[in-house]
Amino acid sequence: MHPIIQVDNLSKIYAGGFHALKNIHLNVEQAEILALLGPNGAGKTTLISTICGIVSPSSGCVMVDGQDIIEGYRHTREMIGLVPQELTTDAFETVWDTVSFSRGLFGKKPNAQFIEKTLKELSLWDKKDNRIMELSGGMKRRVMIAKALSHEPRVLFLDEPTAGVDVELRKDMWQLVRQLRRNGVTIILTTHYIEEAEEIADRIGVIKNGELILVEDKVTLMKKLGTKQLFLDLKKSLAAIPSELEAFDVQLKDDGMRLIYTYDTTEEQSGIASLLKQLSEAGVQFNDLKTDQSSLEDIFVSLVKESA
Repeated sequence: MHPIIQVDNLSKIYAGGFHALKNIHLNVEQAEILALLGPNGAGKTTLISTICGIVSPSSGCVMVDGQDIIEGYRHTREMIGLVPQELTTDAFETVWDTVSFSRGLFGKKPNAQFIEKTLKELSLWDKKDNRIMELSGGMKRRVMIAKALSHEPRVLFLDEPTAGVDVELRKDMWQLVRQLRRNGVTIILTTHYIEEAEEIADRIGVIKNGELILVEDKVTLMKKLGTKQLFLDLKKSLAAIPSELEAFDVQLKDDGMRLIYTYDTTEEQSGIASLLKQLSEAGVQFNDLKTDQSSLEDIFVSLVKESA
């Protein structure tokens, strides 16, 4: 079974010569959640817009559900729902009318039951008769999501969907995203909230300067690039690291009052037992110890720096 999205050697060069995307290769499987991370201007929105058929590629190929996005535009666009960053809705339409109209644009037959279900899931049901201009920014964002879901797409793009919205909407949205995935919908999202990607995504993609520098299973990525540190708060300050600890990756901090031991989480043995034994033999005593696991944000920052 082929991936729901296949991107092969995709590049985009704008008229002014700006190289927005550089030889992107990406496969996205059905019913997975892929989070795209990257600094502002990295190419996330351009990549999404190109897959959706909004931006024309300069070279390369994009397939959705086995069809080319240019030759099979009508079919591939029908497969996709898009929630853009910008709030672009008709201010004078009601919530019900604008969501129903979006469904009709894709040739779908009216389905009041489905529209009602979607609005209720997004906590919009009590606003169904309100005009868009009467809604708050967070509610307008919910309407954008409802419009994207109105034609029952099999692929949903969320471009910075929770930027500037309230915590309640974020919670509702991630609940809905999980339910959609259970129903077989593929979700690709961009976000500045790395903790959200860490919580919800199956795979993580990192983009910088138009290049997709990494796409990895989230758990594998954390294991592969994640480090763990052991912090030892000492009873007495040390002027230097004892010779007994030279074989260990340790640092002396806080005016000699703290030792930090960094180790690889993928190794079978952490080396902590040996470290503590050597500390004892060197006569170094400590008051407290704790460990800290690197987060996805730490890994992201590290990857972006390495590719600079």
